[in-house]
Amino acid sequence: MSLGFAAGVMLSASFFSLIIPAIDAAGEQFGPGAIPAGIAVIGILAGMACVAWLNETLPHEHFAMGREGPHNPALRQIWLFIIAITIHNFPEGLAVGVGFGAHGLTGGMPLAIGIGLQNLPEGLAVAVALLSEGYSRVRAWGIAALTGLVEPVGGLLGAAVISFSEPFLPWGLAFAAGAMLYVISHEIIPETHRSGHQNKATFGLAIGLVLMLFLDVWLG
Repeated sequence: MSLGFAAGVMLSASFFSLIIPAIDAAGEQFGPGAIPAGIAVIGILAGMACVAWLNETLPHEHFAMGREGPHNPALRQIWLFIIAITIHNFPEGLAVGVGFGAHGLTGGMPLAIGIGLQNLPEGLAVAVALLSEGYSRVRAWGIAALTGLVEPVGGLLGAAVISFSEPFLPWGLAFAAGAMLYVISHEIIPETHRSGHQNKATFGLAIGLVLMLFLDVWLG
């Protein structure tokens, strides 16, 4: 249910906080027509391709889907799981950074709150997995916190690119959306539907989606 909630938040944020503003920003630059839609399409595909490349390049492991990426026998299973969470977190940080860089608090705050809410069960999953491997509570908490530090890195990168070059705004918004959409489709939804929990996962997705929509309209 928590993973479904995360998927709903990310799905809603991808469209209402990133893709639609990307098309609007491109429309302001190039006027109505096919160009704004084309920029959104290319940006989304580029974001998906980037995360797909990370997914194929870095060895990692999921709860239900097992190992992906190149085989590395030197890495323990728990660290493969941590790498998977890190790959997942980078697009989220990128999206928040792009939102703040594009529209300041108005654009970034709904994203930051929504992504922050869905990070709580994610961090708990990492900590519990580490505890099950015999790690102490302090080490488990510390490593779980470290997996989230990639989000500020992605956020700074996204905000810097958008802040220094306004023409990149629609591209950056669409790219961040594509990165999150890849994670939703390739990582989260398959995980939630492989063990017979699809009803709970769909309920979580619905709650996450409408909550993020509410935050975006209310705060944005």
